[in-house]
Amino acid sequence: MNSQQKIKQLIDKREQAKLGGGVKRIEAQHQKGKLTAKERIAILLDEGSFEEYDMFVTHRCTDFGLEKESYMSDGVVTGHGTIDGRVVFVFSQDFTVFGGSLSETFAQKICKIMDQAMKIGAPVIGINDSGGARIQEGVKSLAGYAEIFERNILASGVIPQISAIFGPCAGGAVYSPALTDFILMTEDTSYMFVTGPKVTKTVTGESISTEELGGAEVHATKSGVSHFVVEDEEEGLMMIRKLLSYLPQNNLEEPPMTPTNDPIDRREDALNDLVPVDSNKPYDMLNLIQLIVDNGEFLEVQPKFARNIITAFAKMGGMPVGIVANQPNYLAGVLDINASRKAARFVRFCDAFNIPLVTLVDVPGFLPGSAQEYGGIIIHGAKLLFAYGEATVPKVTVTVRKSYGGAHDVMSSKQLRGDINYAWPTAEIAVMGAAGAVEVLEGRKLGEIKDDNERARYIEEKTNEYNEKFANPYQAAKYGYIDDVIEPRNTRFRVIRALRTLATKKDLLPPKKHSNIPL
Repeated sequence: MNSQQKIKQLIDKREQAKLGGGVKRIEAQHQKGKLTAKERIAILLDEGSFEEYDMFVTHRCTDFGLEKESYMSDGVVTGHGTIDGRVVFVFSQDFTVFGGSLSETFAQKICKIMDQAMKIGAPVIGINDSGGARIQEGVKSLAGYAEIFERNILASGVIPQISAIFGPCAGGAVYSPALTDFILMTEDTSYMFVTGPKVTKTVTGESISTEELGGAEVHATKSGVSHFVVEDEEEGLMMIRKLLSYLPQNNLEEPPMTPTNDPIDRREDALNDLVPVDSNKPYDMLNLIQLIVDNGEFLEVQPKFARNIITAFAKMGGMPVGIVANQPNYLAGVLDINASRKAARFVRFCDAFNIPLVTLVDVPGFLPGSAQEYGGIIIHGAKLLFAYGEATVPKVTVTVRKSYGGAHDVMSSKQLRGDINYAWPTAEIAVMGAAGAVEVLEGRKLGEIKDDNERARYIEEKTNEYNEKFANPYQAAKYGYIDDVIEPRNTRFRVIRALRTLATKKDLLPPKKHSNIPL
């Protein structure tokens, strides 16, 4: 065979590899509303930047007839490319080859690019569309999963890891995405569960559909497993590109600064009237966020889960920030189990990747009740407390309205090494609200008053007295727990200036192997 023939052979093999499981299976994939592994990569990465690894790898199993059927790439496309000119590594599971099932060589391909990403210090994006372990390979496929899990664990907090679920992801396969930083799912075409509907029915007798058990909506609203839900794969791939625009390449780099045409000293008069006079009335914290960030743009994380707290990425003065904010529009902005879990994980991610934290506080306390106590609100609330106290990134806190009880401490208070803590004039920082405080402090006196009108007058008098003392930020400011009381319309300028001041901040943790966060 001469050189021209060898080159033709190479070209033919490459064309064959591009077809994955063949034209018919590609058509079947498209009919389900799904893209192929390579089509997904082409949309995700900058045009012409993809460098594929291990195109000619095939499986090694010779049991159960597998020796008669072999496909190049063996069900997963791997390699690296760029997103906005920055290097990323990617693997994309190919459902057209053995249903995207994981084999020994399939796992080795993924492990290879994860090892490379760790050496280079670049994000890893995994596109999941797989029927699970390749049964014919038995324990080798299980070992392959564990090899991937170990790399997910070692990479955690070192490089960003993002998982897109664009099809089935079941059994052991779910744990690799679960170990990554962000999970994205598509409506109607993706699902995740440890045990499927058939086994569930056999073991528990519960009849449930695939969508109800592990669809995108379930994981976005009930379990909190999914961070983003999109209508289709193209939207999902664009979402990943947007997410990466806020993140550094690795834990040793700073997040990417970008020029902004939004004036840093832009005043927003609307903020002066944002908080209702009646402290029991809700307002939308998302409006506040939109008014203070660059060009009103932000990316909310887990928007449908634990809606009483907001977590989002934004830029302020061109600098990426992580925003954590209580949402008075939902459950009055209380902290509960799910809100604490959601915010704690977000805070820890931002801290791991040098992203400053801006915390907007309007919290009446923790949600009371037996369901919360039995569910472990003590431990879960402590997660958020721990996350803030451990974080060494710049932390700027603005108390907008209520900041009561233990929840005041938890929400990036000065005592948890909050760097700069501002308050609006509408801030109320106290152990509890006026009504509850009067009930506790004046309970005996109220019991002695028999006349209803006189009791009502006394309650009103004491409530006003309590409000006068605590329904303002000046008590906390008197002790230095609040660094300054600021005019709401100046919030953007004051926060950005604080962040710039803190840019070179260094906070140290005591020497230790690792912390034991309350899980």
